[in-house]
Amino acid sequence: MAFINWNDSLKVNVDSIDSQHQKLIDIVNTLFDAMSDGKGNEVLNDVFNDLLNYTVEHFSHEEKLMGQYNYPKAEFHKVEHSDLTRQAKDLYEKFKSGQATISVPTLNFLRSWLNNHILSSDRQFGDYLNSVGVK
Repeated sequence: MAFINWNDSLKVNVDSIDSQHQKLIDIVNTLFDAMSDGKGNEVLNDVFNDLLNYTVEHFSHEEKLMGQYNYPKAEFHKVEHSDLTRQAKDLYEKFKSGQATISVPTLNFLRSWLNNHILSSDRQFGDYLNSVGVK
């Protein structure tokens, strides 16, 4: 059973962004599965690292689109990306140093982080992109 289920309510109706959101959710689900299966820290480390790297790639893609289509809320959205990236990197550093574990509360943080960002900021951005003809 997936930790986060992709469904139409998470769509922002921009194909490239929706595809990347699905991949982010798949990585979180892989992290959940590895934790649930009692995989070692090395496996968890690799998956968590993949999540961070893909998140940075995804945010970069969104920010490129913001510039390309003159998104009026770009600065606010970029600050949100920076905050989310910093929080995730801090969590990853704590995990690597043994100060934190990959646990259900950690995964709940990641799930709420993704859901809240997608359902609020990214939804607004998707609406804006749709209004200028981007699908």
